[in-house]
Amino acid sequence: MLQIQDLSKNFIMHIRSDAEIHGFDHISFTAEAGKLIAITGPSGCGKSSLLKCIYRTYTPTSGDVYYTCADGSVVNLAKAEPWEIIALREKEIGYVSQFFSVIPRVSALDILISTQTARGVEAGKAKERACEYLEKVGIGKNLWDMYPSTFSGGEKQRLNIANALITKPRLLLLDEPTASLDASSKEWVMNMILDLKREGTAMVGVFHDEIAIRTLADWRYEMRERKIVPTDYKMDYAEQVLAEAAGF
Repeated sequence: MLQIQDLSKNFIMHIRSDAEIHGFDHISFTAEAGKLIAITGPSGCGKSSLLKCIYRTYTPTSGDVYYTCADGSVVNLAKAEPWEIIALREKEIGYVSQFFSVIPRVSALDILISTQTARGVEAGKAKERACEYLEKVGIGKNLWDMYPSTFSGGEKQRLNIANALITKPRLLLLDEPTASLDASSKEWVMNMILDLKREGTAMVGVFHDEIAIRTLADWRYEMRERKIVPTDYKMDYAEQVLAEAAGF
């Protein structure tokens, strides 16, 4: 579903005499339907920048990102026109960022409803599913009509995740989806991600959480010196105990 070929990103710092900062170099991998690729590595190595280049928040310096759409057509996300990117985000591609930003004075319930109705879901069905997802991610009913600006960091992140997953995108990009979550919320979120995998969603995610990686990932790549390296791994006994204690 997703094929990344020789992708690179450099940043030009205009406020620093046009100094060039290397983000990552010559990244290549593929993501299949129903599989999750975990990207790991130290902070600052370019993991989030890679996701943003796939989502086209950033324009890659070079390389290609081929995405196979639901109708079978192939779009190069690295070179597509802005209107093409917007259309794919509305219909097929989801993104969970580390930060949540919405229009002020819109309730959590209305955010999830409008995300669905924008994709053609009938209003009554959209409200029913919105309530179901808010309950799934552990946001209390007393908060459903509140503005997310009043939420805690963990509550915002759970709403962010629910908003990305509720439309069941064909391709989902995840930037630290389990960060800031307590153990119970993390379990709900990982189960929701596993459900989407079973339904055929292709995923690329940035992770630091080892239990999440071992539970969710089909392949793991580590960012080293601005490049990506496949990592072969097996769950050892200690990790298995931790995963079982977390309910997986």
